[in-house]
Amino acid sequence: MILVDLPTWPAHGRLWSHLASDTSYAEVHAFAARLGLPPRAFDGDHYDLVEDRYAAALAAGARPVTSREIVVALRAAGLRRRKRSRLAP
Repeated sequence: MILVDLPTWPAHGRLWSHLASDTSYAEVHAFAARLGLPPRAFDGDHYDLVEDRYAAALAAGARPVTSREIVVALRAAGLRRRKRSRLAP
C-alpha cells in the first residue's frame, strides 16, 4: 500500500510530504512514476512530495497517514533506511 503524510515539512520555501510503500520499493517507484515524480525525489526509502501534488497522490490511491505511521510501516516491512550522518566518513 502507498502511504503519504500531510505536507508539513518545510524546505526550499515550500511544504513537503513523504510518499512511501509498506510493501516494496518497486511499488513506490511505480506509483511515483505514475504521478510524474522525478527519480531524484527518492530519498533512500521514500519520495519527497511537494504540497501541490498531495491531492494527486490521494486521488491516485495513496492512503493518508501520519509521519510516524510511515516510519513504523517502513520498519515493519524492512524498508527503512536511515540517513547517513553528515559527520560519517
